[in-house]
Amino acid sequence: MNILDKIVARKREELIVKKQQVSESTLIDSVYFNRPIYRMSTSILAGSSIISEFKKKSPSKPDIKIEADITVVVPAYADAGASGISILTDEYFFGGSDNDILAVRNLVNTPILRKEFIIDPYQILEARAMGADCILLIGEILEKDEIMTLAKFAKDLDLDIIMEIHTADQILKCNDYIPIVGVNNRNLKTFVTNIHYSIDIFPKLPNHVVKISESGIYASSQAIALKAVGYDGFLIGENFMKTNDPGQALSKFIEEMNNLN
Repeated sequence: MNILDKIVARKREELIVKKQQVSESTLIDSVYFNRPIYRMSTSILAGSSIISEFKKKSPSKPDIKIEADITVVVPAYADAGASGISILTDEYFFGGSDNDILAVRNLVNTPILRKEFIIDPYQILEARAMGADCILLIGEILEKDEIMTLAKFAKDLDLDIIMEIHTADQILKCNDYIPIVGVNNRNLKTFVTNIHYSIDIFPKLPNHVVKISESGIYASSQAIALKAVGYDGFLIGENFMKTNDPGQALSKFIEEMNNLN
C-alpha cells in the first residue's frame, strides 16, 4: 500500500467517527456556514497569483515546522500579499486540525482553501462550516463520477473548487463546475517532485479554467518560467514554511517575481 492509499484508508476510518460525533445538521447550523465567500479563482487572477500554504509536516518531511503558530503565520501571509491561503486540516499525516481554519477565519479577508483528502460530501459541509472558501478535489483518488458529484455539491454551497491532477489522463475527470485546475508536481504515490509535470501537461489543460502549478516551486525564476508557459498562479508551502518567517519569505518571493517580470 503506497502513501496515498494509506491516507485515504485512514480518512475513511476517520469519517465514520466524525459522522457519529457531529451531525450534518449541526454543521449546517454553524456560524460560518452561510457567510459570503472570498472567491479564490478571482483572487488568483487579480493579485500576487500565489496561494501560500500552512503546513507543519508531511509524510516525506516530518518536521517542516512543527512548532508553527497558525495565528501568526496566516495573517503574515495575508499581509505579505497572498492571493489565497491553503490550510492542511489532516492531523495524522500533516499535523493539521479541523480547528485551524476556525482559528484564523476572522483574522484575514483572504480566500482560504481547505487542503484535505476529500472523498465524501460530509467533508465539504465541514469545509463550509469551518469558514473555508475553496475545497480541493484530487483526481488521483477520485473517479470521474465522484468528482462530478462532489464538485456539484460544493458549487451548490457556493464554494470554489480546485481540481488537482498529476497526469494528463486525469484531465478527463474535469467538469464545468470546476473553476481552477492545479497540476501537482509531486507524485502523491512516491512524493517525488518535478515541475516538468506542469510544463508537459499545460497544453492539454482546458482553456476556460484558472490554471495553477503546485509543489516543488522553490525559486521565483521557476514561477516566472511557469507564468511564461501560461500558468495563472502557484501553490507554494514548504518553501515558505521551512524559513524562520514564512510571511517575510512570501513577501521576498513576490518582490523577486515582480523584479523579474
